[in-house]
Amino acid sequence: MGPEVLSQSEIDALLKALSSGTVDIAALTSEEKERAIKVYDFKRPDKFNKDQLRAIQMIHEFFSRQLTTAFSSFVRTMVSVEVASVEQLSYDEFIKSLVQPTVIVVMEMYPLSSNALLEINPRLVFAIIDRMLGGVGKTTYKARELTDIERTVTERVVMRMLELLEESWATIVDLRFRIQNMESNPYFAQICPASDVVVVITLQVKIGDVDGFINICIPYFAIEPVIDQLSSQRWFVSTGSREDDASQERIIERLSKVKVPVTVEIGHVDVTLKDILKLRVGDVIKLEETYSEPVKVRVGERVKFLGHAGIYNKKYSVQIIKTFISEKGNVELQPEEELIYG
Repeated sequence: MGPEVLSQSEIDALLKALSSGTVDIAALTSEEKERAIKVYDFKRPDKFNKDQLRAIQMIHEFFSRQLTTAFSSFVRTMVSVEVASVEQLSYDEFIKSLVQPTVIVVMEMYPLSSNALLEINPRLVFAIIDRMLGGVGKTTYKARELTDIERTVTERVVMRMLELLEESWATIVDLRFRIQNMESNPYFAQICPASDVVVVITLQVKIGDVDGFINICIPYFAIEPVIDQLSSQRWFVSTGSREDDASQERIIERLSKVKVPVTVEIGHVDVTLKDILKLRVGDVIKLEETYSEPVKVRVGERVKFLGHAGIYNKKYSVQIIKTFISEKGNVELQPEEELIYG
């Protein structure tokens, strides 16, 4: 948008206000400087830049789409999972924002030497457990810790979540997530000092009539060794090549089921239209090929194989002796005049 052009009357009014002193130039200058100042908290410095946060968001958007499918199969109902926010804050702030008791999973991130946290709102946990055990996904629950059976069911769900999390991170860096332990009190899951900066990915989950949040907390120092690999550009390149490979595999799989006509050409001969009109039942057409020469096997209109004609299990058959399809599956288009018989 270009600069605003003042009319002559507006210019005159502005000059009159300046000369009369009703406009404080010093105040306007200080206000402009104040707006240009960015507040910086030295107790909680920004560790992740915008591009790194964007890459983390794209990783977990992919994870949320996979999690939607996985949860749907677990609970047999409509599930919605979306990334609600990606922000960096201190570990102490994150812990204080959690309810008690809750479901917290301490995750190992191999080959990195540090841990991360996965926190699931109890409303979601009890709804998932209830549906997996044959219920309808009740929305009311008492604030309590999980029983042994509920813990086993939850671990099964979490293990599937970690598998999907590995697949999502694999586009940028190869990580292996494993369950180290599960806690119900956030203060017992101390993975880093309270003042350390962490990135918190919040997923909004809706299972039937129940909604809640899943939080993934990763300390900065935990992924600092691979922080340079976190970029949105790297994500697009990785996912693009992976999607291309997946698309190619799907195309090959579908094409392999397509039925194509295969015909065997015993021989040929050139005759005039006059001779064709004279043909009657019982006439014999002498071919140019002998019985010992290989026959052509056509796929569609093209010759792709040579073979010997014969009988197999009381049916006319062809034994392939030469192919014009490479070992990699690529078709070698050979002119028919280059076909060598014998």
